[in-house]
Amino acid sequence: MALIDNAVYVAGHRVDSPSTPSRATRGDLAWIGLLRPEPSELAAVAAEFDLHENAVEDARKGHQRAKLERYGDTLFLVLRPAWYDRTAEEVRFGEVHLFVGARFVVSVRHAERPDLAALRARCEADPEFLARGSEAVTAAVLDEVVDGYAPIVEILQEEIDAIEDQLFAGQVDPGVSKRIYQLLSEVLGFQRATTPVPAMVTGLLRGADKYGVDEEVQHRLRNVLDHALRVTERVDSFRALLENALTLHSTLVSQEQNEAMRRMTSASLAQGEESRQLARAAHRQGEEVKRISSWAAILFAPGLIAGIYGMNFDDMPELHWRFGYPVAIVAMLVLMAVLWAVFRKRNWL
Repeated sequence: MALIDNAVYVAGHRVDSPSTPSRATRGDLAWIGLLRPEPSELAAVAAEFDLHENAVEDARKGHQRAKLERYGDTLFLVLRPAWYDRTAEEVRFGEVHLFVGARFVVSVRHAERPDLAALRARCEADPEFLARGSEAVTAAVLDEVVDGYAPIVEILQEEIDAIEDQLFAGQVDPGVSKRIYQLLSEVLGFQRATTPVPAMVTGLLRGADKYGVDEEVQHRLRNVLDHALRVTERVDSFRALLENALTLHSTLVSQEQNEAMRRMTSASLAQGEESRQLARAAHRQGEEVKRISSWAAILFAPGLIAGIYGMNFDDMPELHWRFGYPVAIVAMLVLMAVLWAVFRKRNWL
């Protein structure tokens, strides 16, 4: 059997450690601790202590939300202890089920934590408190679980402070967004574990007078309630801070993207302006080339005629013609005029 410890107490002192879970026949209180029991083992305990089948089914399956339920004279509590795994850098959750009767407490754990053996040792060191019965054990377990939340709260606060420092420094690292989502997921899980606890403790205090709960136990429960409320308030603030941090990070990313787009647009406009200036320069150069080419063509025409007749061949009849010179001059002028008119019409001049 997954029996971690089994003790019978009289006046807060251990008087017996039976090998199997059984009612305290000659004692005031039986406290049985189980770790991951098999269904048959849990069924045997349930038969011995007349536990309600619905509560036993929840304890067998595990993965329950934190809650407090009453089945006749037996209380059934589900607690979600938590601790921080520094290797994985994340919050881990366990599960503790408590069956609390008038003269017995049965604890069923589904994880190694919390260490209820250490808690039992502390309770046994204070027999006066343990003598107050099963309600005292319940208050001690609640206190142990709630106290275990405090270190996680401080670690989460440090993580959130580090993220806020990065955001306010204007660092838009993709890893920041991923870490915010991870922390938000952990905070939501932590919130689900812690939020029901104040209502559970309040319910125990509300029925304290009816069921004759010792005043010292009530005082401890009120202390647990105070701690639980402080934890839940801080966890609620963590959720709001992370949601705001996520919004701020999204805003910073959008601003950086807009700034990048603005720089790209400015660079594109500058490149376009440079291209336009190059195009205008090329256009001006083309216009100059057209003008130079036009005047070159105009000047080439008389030069061609002069060059032909400058060869002075004997068999050129125009050389001996009386009107040869004026005709050549007129031909040059006419050809130049025609070329000038053509180029002018085409806007080359």
